[in-house]
Amino acid sequence: MGIIQSTVKVGQKPTKEQMKQLKAIAKKPIHYTEDSPASTPEALQEFAAMAVARRRNRRNPSPVIALRVKPDVLAKYKALGCGYTSIMADVLDYAASNPEILTKART
Repeated sequence: MGIIQSTVKVGQKPTKEQMKQLKAIAKKPIHYTEDSPASTPEALQEFAAMAVARRRNRRNPSPVIALRVKPDVLAKYKALGCGYTSIMADVLDYAASNPEILTKART
């Protein structure tokens, strides 16, 4: 099966040919083994991490802030994958809960 691309602008109705293509595609069954790639264990783990982060955010909504960090620090967190902002928040929470860390950071 090939990929058919069409562009329809906002407010523009699809042409008769485009409607025929859509109706023909809608009648075809979906073959998950052919139409979607197999999920790797890494992809499933990342998906699970996203789901956990979403659940945590719904239960415990936090204010959104802007924070300036050094590019290399951000790269290290991003290397952790999906949900790295939650990990950053956990690290900040841990540091704020430990006065000795805050004292060291000031010097």
